Amino acid sequence: MPTAAEYRDTHRELVLGCQRRDRTAQRALYGHYAKPMYNLCLRMLRHAHDAEDVLQVAFVDIFGKIETFNFEASISAWIKRIVVNRCIDHLKKRRLLTTDLDPNRHDTAQETTDVAEPALSTQQLSVEQIKRATLQLSEGYRVVLSLYLFEGYDHEEIAQILGISIGTSKSQYSRARKRLAALLNEQK
Repeated sequence: MPTAAEYRDTHRELVLGCQRRDRTAQRALYGHYAKPMYNLCLRMLRHAHDAEDVLQVAFVDIFGKIETFNFEASISAWIKRIVVNRCIDHLKKRRLLTTDLDPNRHDTAQETTDVAEPALSTQQLSVEQIKRATLQLSEGYRVVLSLYLFEGYDHEEIAQILGISIGTSKSQYSRARKRLAALLNEQK
C-alpha cells in the first residue's frame, strides 16, 4: 500500500505527463479515475448510456484543460468538479433538472425540517437496495442528494453549481432524504 506522499508524487507525475500530452500518462490517469467518475455520473444521471456519454465528454474536457491544473487542489477534486459540471450540463440540456429545482415549487428549508422524516426500519439494507431506491428519486432530488451525501459538497457549493438558492438546496436535500426513507421502507 503506497504512502500518502508516494500517492501524491505518482499523481503529480501522471498530471505532468498529461500536461506534456503523454498518451501513457493519459491512459493511466483515465484508468485510475474512470470507474469512480462513472459511478458518480450514474448516481446523478440514472442511465448507464448517459453516464458513459457524459464521462467521455468530461475526460475530453479534462485532457483539454489539464495544462491549467496548477496543483493547488488535488487532481481528484479537480476531475470530480469537471465531471459534476458535465453531469449538470447534461441534465440542463435535457431540461430534467430545472422543473424539480424550481424554488417557487418548494417551501423553504426551514419549513421542511419541521416535518418528521419517515423512520427507516431496523432491517439491514443492502447497497443494491439503496442504489435502487436512489434511482427512483426525481432528477432534482437525486442530484442534490448525490452531491451532498455522496460527493461531499456543502449546500453553498451545490447552490452555486446548480444556480439555485442555498435554501432550495437544503429543501431539496431534506425532501430527498424523506422520499428515500419512504422508498426504502416500501422495500421491506
